Amino acid sequence: MENVKSARMQGIISLYDMQTPFFAFVTENISPEDMQKRLDTKANHIGWLAGALVEQRFDLARHLGYDGHQQANALFKDYKGIQEGVEYPAISSYQEDWDKITPILKASLSNLSDEELEMRIDMGPEFSMSLYEVITFSTYREANIIGQIALWRRLLGYPGMRYM
Repeated sequence: MENVKSARMQGIISLYDMQTPFFAFVTENISPEDMQKRLDTKANHIGWLAGALVEQRFDLARHLGYDGHQQANALFKDYKGIQEGVEYPAISSYQEDWDKITPILKASLSNLSDEELEMRIDMGPEFSMSLYEVITFSTYREANIIGQIALWRRLLGYPGMRYM
């Protein structure tokens, strides 16, 4: 893979590139009303899941030196969970931010050296992870959230997510 500084990042960048269009595919044609539905459960709805996915890319970019936030940052900063009685933004807002952060984060990920990947990031009292571990966990979590939204599509009566 060209333009990737560390061989360890090649698979991660491949997954990143694969998952990037899935955001638009999995949220395609979902109505604003359905974005907020929890179907009488405590599960996170699509509005929160989509925003958390966008926030995660911004958060990872901030770990790598970027100084930006998504438009709905106030709803997600400091790893805030779903909030009752809050109207979450439209998909178009999330998609705009996704499109903004994606090339910025990809460039940062591609330029990481093996030494930088070993940098420790404090995650809480007496707990840290290497930057590589944070990146791999974030990549896994992206796929997980896309899968959750895909399930919500079916539960709400939409066709399954397309892949192309």
